[in-house]
Amino acid sequence: MPSADFSRSLGVSRPAPECWGVLTDVSQVARWVSVVGEVRELEHLSRYEVVLHDEFGPFKLNADHTVEVTDVEEGRSIRFVANGSDRQVSTNISVNARLTLVPSESGTSIEVEGRWTVLGTVATMGGGTIRKKADTIVEEFFTSAAATLNQ
Repeated sequence: MPSADFSRSLGVSRPAPECWGVLTDVSQVARWVSVVGEVRELEHLSRYEVVLHDEFGPFKLNADHTVEVTDVEEGRSIRFVANGSDRQVSTNISVNARLTLVPSESGTSIEVEGRWTVLGTVATMGGGTIRKKADTIVEEFFTSAAATLNQ
């Protein structure tokens, strides 16, 4: 079962309230990550439906996910759990993460930490391959966050 903890931070020039507004705009943030397809907000800062699309080795992944926000400190932090499975390939993907904004003299530090897990057919690709893909997804998010929040 490939899984890994992740942790990363990014300093940006905007104040925390502006960062919060951008980072809780799920439709905008979804465009930052190439594997995210459709996103449907069921209840703001509470519940979402997301479809992940990707080609992973010989597999075409179309994974339906439910994202539940489990804890919100307005303007400061948000914790969410995403669970889902592929429509045709027997694969489950889950992510449990927290995003925290820490104000600083020069702007805001965006801190993200969590854990992802992949079970099933895609997991046969091996932990190293899946870890590389997960690292790419995290990098896409932070690259886009930096570009947007340092304008």
